[in-house]
Amino acid sequence: MPEQDAALTYTSYLALDEVLAAQRPRSAEHDEMLFIVIHQVYELWFKQLLHELRYLQQRLADGDTARAIRTLRRVLSILKVAVAQIDVLETMTPSQFAGFRARLEAASGFQSAQFRELEAVLGRRDDGAVEHYPAGSEARERIAAAMAGPSLFESFVAYLDGQGYDAAGGIREALLRVYRDDAGPALVSEHLVDLDEGLQEWRYRHVKMVERTIGDKAGTGGSSGAGYLRSTLFQPLFPDLWSLRRTL
Repeated sequence: MPEQDAALTYTSYLALDEVLAAQRPRSAEHDEMLFIVIHQVYELWFKQLLHELRYLQQRLADGDTARAIRTLRRVLSILKVAVAQIDVLETMTPSQFAGFRARLEAASGFQSAQFRELEAVLGRRDDGAVEHYPAGSEARERIAAAMAGPSLFESFVAYLDGQGYDAAGGIREALLRVYRDDAGPALVSEHLVDLDEGLQEWRYRHVKMVERTIGDKAGTGGSSGAGYLRSTLFQPLFPDLWSLRRTL
């Protein structure tokens, strides 16, 4: 008889042997483990956000308002967790970070391909976003594919068209009708505003964490550090939804 596979366990199902072996500090500094774990967890949340946003775009394409709303609520909850993680990272003092910072060499959070892909899904269209990834690499292809596909707001406009609002013919008038009707599409709209606000909150907390840790020093890997991060603040993902506030 063929040998049966080993019984599934908590450890094997979650691949914990691989996950818990993925923290490999390059120094003896106590706080480097925290730095690694926090950033690995961020990457896992980025992976889940991409998973949820793709599902959300499909639900919008299907006109499935109820599931679109539930998915948006999950995305918003994940963003709150991502922001809260900064509190943990801020327990590390500047001198503690300085104790292992040199060991990071050229490694930088600016190299996060998943975050670049996430930005593309949310609407960023910048050919320079792929320049730091080798031609033919999976990271470059994923970011390029996300930029070539519909953004979340474009999926939302198509959804409104499917709901009878003719958003492609004029987004402002369509949104005014959406809010006057105050039905499911209006709740989707408001959750998109929540999403926009949540990402802006994450960016703000991120830049303040960098400022309190390294000030205005250059970031690792030659990045501009806090200077670049400040330039990303207060740039809404969905400006049409914000400008509408003056009319409602």
